[in-house]
Amino acid sequence: MCQSNRTARRCSAALAIFVSAAVLAACGAEPDRQAEPVEPAVRAEGRVDVLARFLALEPAGPDDSVVAEVGTTVIYASDVRREIAARSLHDSPASVAPSDPIFQQVLSELTEQRLLALEALRRGMDRDIEARRRLAAAEERILGNILVETVVANSITDEAIERIYQEQNRLAPRVEEVRASHILVTTREEAEEVARLLAEGEDFAQLARQVSQDPGTRLDGGDLGYFTRDGMVQAFSRQAFDTEVGVISEPFQTDYGWHVLRVADRRVQPRPGLESLRGNIVRFLTLEGIQTLLDTVRQTYPVTRSGVPAPSQIRAPGPVQPGDPEESGDDEPDDADLDDAGEASER
Repeated sequence: MCQSNRTARRCSAALAIFVSAAVLAACGAEPDRQAEPVEPAVRAEGRVDVLARFLALEPAGPDDSVVAEVGTTVIYASDVRREIAARSLHDSPASVAPSDPIFQQVLSELTEQRLLALEALRRGMDRDIEARRRLAAAEERILGNILVETVVANSITDEAIERIYQEQNRLAPRVEEVRASHILVTTREEAEEVARLLAEGEDFAQLARQVSQDPGTRLDGGDLGYFTRDGMVQAFSRQAFDTEVGVISEPFQTDYGWHVLRVADRRVQPRPGLESLRGNIVRFLTLEGIQTLLDTVRQTYPVTRSGVPAPSQIRAPGPVQPGDPEESGDDEPDDADLDDAGEASER
């Protein structure tokens, strides 16, 4: 899963990585090397045809529009929105209008990026072996990420989410919880006075607002809401779960002071709704889908790693080095040891 999680994080940054790789490739080439200027459309033999990709880009759909022309290339609105999504600059990238400041800012950055790439091509920097390696590595990452995004997206369906939700509900234990209110004071004497006032009919919530020293619940009349046995300190939980509904407890002490509590309700903890768990389920299915995909493709493309020691659990035992004790399953001497012992006794 750790490997899957790293893969999922790389998906969100793939486009940005491609951009950085292309620009760094230009910057990393020798600055004093000047190739003969060529018309961008003319391609020399053996060169990486990057510009042709710019020229061949088509709109993402009938509503996609050209938002900038850079030389003989164009940038579409979908290119800008894709970058906005990759950088998580907006909650709904598809709805960002061209007049939006975020759109204009990203468009300016993409325009500058295109200008630098075109100039690097004009100077022949794409012939540099390091540039070609970086471009190949960036394309490899992006293609892998697109595969992951496509396969995983197809596997995360409403039916799959519902299946995981029902399975979790079936396996999760049903936990008892209570709802209680309390009044917190400093001394036993104060707690006994609170208990006396309550026994005489004083309103619990009103008294809590007046004298309780718990700032988190005082203004709510001491209401703690629903909690499980593990949701409070042990002494408080024990008293709460031992008190019947509607009953006011005797004063008791915890590390925080002296308490008097009243139990308002007792129930089995309700199941969380599907929507409250949808995000966690989608993340789980995403990681599971990535791992399944990796396990599948490993069967298609054998991997051999050189110079890396095998994991200890599959490493064959090596030869015993001189002076090292031989490993044996028992402590019984072998025949050679017995012969040596006999010769020694005869001497």
